[in-house]
Amino acid sequence: MPVEANSSIGSEDLFKILLTQLNYQDPLKPMDNQEFIAQLAQFTTLEQTKQLNDTLSSLLNLTSSNLGVSLLNKTVEVQTEESLLVGEIITVSFVDGLPEFVIKTVEDEPYSGITMAQIINIEGEQ
Repeated sequence: MPVEANSSIGSEDLFKILLTQLNYQDPLKPMDNQEFIAQLAQFTTLEQTKQLNDTLSSLLNLTSSNLGVSLLNKTVEVQTEESLLVGEIITVSFVDGLPEFVIKTVEDEPYSGITMAQIINIEGEQ
């Protein structure tokens, strides 16, 4: 069975490996208790690290959302592929948890799909 390039081993997979080790160990040479406890500690560490990553990801999304909403009605400079635009953020929407903006330029033209990375200056911010 082929393995996907971006697949990763989760704690359930590692637990299955540990159980397989226990099932097929030599009864005359059982696994050392310290080695077994060390592997269990690694599983615990793996699970805690995964939970920490999930929490940090949620926190980053929340921070990004708050920042996006706080920019509503602010005048910004935006770098697009074609030019530098100056306009007021009139709409904030969220795509995959990240803010996207619609700005209205001084010529009253709306530009949509503006991302946080494209904003190079916020009026009044240093």
